[in-house]
Amino acid sequence: MGTTTKKNTFKTINPTNGKEIETYNYFTDEEIESTLKKSHNAFIDWKTKSFEDRGKIIKAIGKELKNHKSELAELMTDEMGKLLKQSKQEVDLCAGICDYSADNAAEFLKNEERELQDGGKGIITYSPIGIIYGIQPWNYPAYQVIRYSITNLMAGNSVLLKHASNVTGTAKLLESIFKKAGLPEGLFSVLIIDHDQSNDIIKHELVRGVTLTGSPDAGKAIGEKAGKELKKSVLELGSNDAYIVLEDADLELAVKTCVQGRIYNNGETCIAAKRFVVVDAIYDDFRDAFVKAMKDLKVGDPTDKETDMGPMARKDLRETLHEQVEKSIKNGAKLLCGGEIPDGEGFYYPATVLESVSSGQPAYDDELFGPVAALIKAKDEEDAMRIANDSRFGLGGGIFSKDDKRAIELAEKHFDTGMVFINKFGLAEPNMPFGGVKDSGFGREHGGFGMKEFVNTKSIMVAK
Repeated sequence: MGTTTKKNTFKTINPTNGKEIETYNYFTDEEIESTLKKSHNAFIDWKTKSFEDRGKIIKAIGKELKNHKSELAELMTDEMGKLLKQSKQEVDLCAGICDYSADNAAEFLKNEERELQDGGKGIITYSPIGIIYGIQPWNYPAYQVIRYSITNLMAGNSVLLKHASNVTGTAKLLESIFKKAGLPEGLFSVLIIDHDQSNDIIKHELVRGVTLTGSPDAGKAIGEKAGKELKKSVLELGSNDAYIVLEDADLELAVKTCVQGRIYNNGETCIAAKRFVVVDAIYDDFRDAFVKAMKDLKVGDPTDKETDMGPMARKDLRETLHEQVEKSIKNGAKLLCGGEIPDGEGFYYPATVLESVSSGQPAYDDELFGPVAALIKAKDEEDAMRIANDSRFGLGGGIFSKDDKRAIELAEKHFDTGMVFINKFGLAEPNMPFGGVKDSGFGREHGGFGMKEFVNTKSIMVAK
């Protein structure tokens, strides 16, 4: 067996000051097995409930989220450093998802009838399948959980959560909110487990589906494990979204929106604007205004109303980002502002802008998960679209142009991503599908599409 001792505990750290928040114990194998059995037993009863009955409880969860808005928002900010006002916005979005799911599930999952070739009747039903296991990241500690759990609960499934360890407090608070709202015991369970234990969950015979939001490497690993067990998976992975600024763009709007799109959530968003592809005719004007706006941002305490950007969520994430910036510069990128780790407590990183960004640099090829913007000059519209699609990722993207019709045509026919934002930056909409292509994963959440990811599309054929 060797002499290595497995750690049974871990601590959460406040990224604003580096201080410890709480200590947690990992579950024992016995606790995991007990939780799985409770989850399955809860599903057996829950799947028989009507959409109306499920919806009442899901709406109650939305109300409880609002009742706990201050507590939940403050905890999210303490655990991962997002601005407090953005934490509050996140709670509002979560409550909205609860209401939308409760109001629309019956329509999305209603039976369909078709006439059979022999004149008989065909019925298509969307039946719940069982336990859905979610592995979720830290950057939107409440939203990432609500996004998959609420739709699956409305569909009649049971839900397990393995949250990122640094936001364990948020996971536990959400579990208590679900319970307080009247969700039956066992239908939503937080598992405080390590990677090896997580792999065993995927293999478990009672688990019927796996959903992950995370990095492409994590997606490949989890997708392979789920596929080996012949289990459906949904993978929402990273990206280096390109925002194209065309010659006829409203320059002031483009600059303001692109800055917000880059630094929202401290720049730690999979669908953030990351590469800014600007046509040559207006490149210099955009660059100068963009750099000034990034320099003017106030970085500091995320609980201060005047702060524009808080710290990064963990020290190791800041180190990785800084290494990507330095490697990009070494390979030809030019630093226009930021790019230095500040002294003092907390895991802060300045708003940073690079130009002369090209293939072979992390700023062009990879995802920079923090407040670093990559400026890329394009010859014209066609070249801009080529650069935007010159990526292994395909989650989102943006177009700035006063010609909406032309922008929509480019988005529809040429942008190789799951989402495109025109004259705005990307935030989730409960009624629009969310997800990507290529290394950004597969499957969709929101907009009714997420409800059909983990159901059994069942054919019932009746003789004439």
